[in-house]
Amino acid sequence: MATPATRINATPVAHLRELLHRVSDLQASDIEALLRCWHKPVQLRRGDFLIQEGQTDHFLYFIDEGILRIFLPTAHEEICVGFGYASTLICSFPSFVEGRPSAYGIQALKACRLLAISRTHLLELIETHPNIGRFWRTEMERAVVGRIEREIDLLLPEPQRRLDRLRARSPHLFQLVPRKYIASYLRMTPETLSRLR
Repeated sequence: MATPATRINATPVAHLRELLHRVSDLQASDIEALLRCWHKPVQLRRGDFLIQEGQTDHFLYFIDEGILRIFLPTAHEEICVGFGYASTLICSFPSFVEGRPSAYGIQALKACRLLAISRTHLLELIETHPNIGRFWRTEMERAVVGRIEREIDLLLPEPQRRLDRLRARSPHLFQLVPRKYIASYLRMTPETLSRLR
């Protein structure tokens, strides 16, 4: 939805309203309809899970404050596949879309404040408000482009090129996320990341 920015302290709903007013396709009536459905507040402490592997994710979350990691647990390690931070949306997307148990975990790296909308409410809004449908498609297009960029990163054999691409695309992550998780995301050891930086 947006990149992190310095902002005045506001309630999650007020912050979400402010961001939605910046979306040119949304009318005031669309924004109010959306805000009525983002009614589930969520508070997480550092280390708390938003979603654990095996749970089904029925909600899309707006992150008002905090940082989360999306990771794939394996027998030998937890592979970081993405991050969520203030002013962005997060969910276990395959679980949210298909209604199946999540293969991923989502964990707070620091205290988080979120708002949630159910899949049912979101789909109803997309059907009844064409502008919201266009907004959602735009968000999905951005997510697809991000996933493709991530796949390209993983195909590059040179750790330095993977690091350089992430720095160019998401420099803010280096101020927000502990290095060990960035290293996991880049599929390298923390020592390799330290050496390259």
